[in-house]
Amino acid sequence: MAEIGKIEVDLEIQAPAEKYYHIFKIQSYHLPNVSSDNLKGVDLHEGEWHKEGSIKTWKYTVGGREETYKEKIMVDDQKKSVTLVGLDGDVFKNYKSWKATFQATPKDEKSCVVKHILEYEKRTETVPEPHEYLYFMVKITLDIAAHLGKQA
Repeated sequence: MAEIGKIEVDLEIQAPAEKYYHIFKIQSYHLPNVSSDNLKGVDLHEGEWHKEGSIKTWKYTVGGREETYKEKIMVDDQKKSVTLVGLDGDVFKNYKSWKATFQATPKDEKSCVVKHILEYEKRTETVPEPHEYLYFMVKITLDIAAHLGKQA
């Protein structure tokens, strides 16, 4: 029987929640420049870059492997949350479903806590927990924080 799982981690960064959220919601095309060690490129397939429901394919490196991930973006302006709902890609070799969420909660005017959430369903019980993907999400957040710090 396949296992449904959820893992998450919080990370405090020195960047305003609104600016962090803005990068994902409005400027996702810029992320490969911000996190070039992790993200190799992104292509828009449907919709507009800054609109909910747009479909994009990401090229990235995780665990030393080059992979792709096709997703549909869901946003929640109230919660400053972006969810990337998996449609196709390398993660589906081991997982039946995949959803990655980044949520920025303001701490004060200059910092926020970013919650990284991975929700998935394993294809088999022997598939490992996707901790390397959660770490990958954290590395992207650290790169965004460093980028926003340079702009301050």
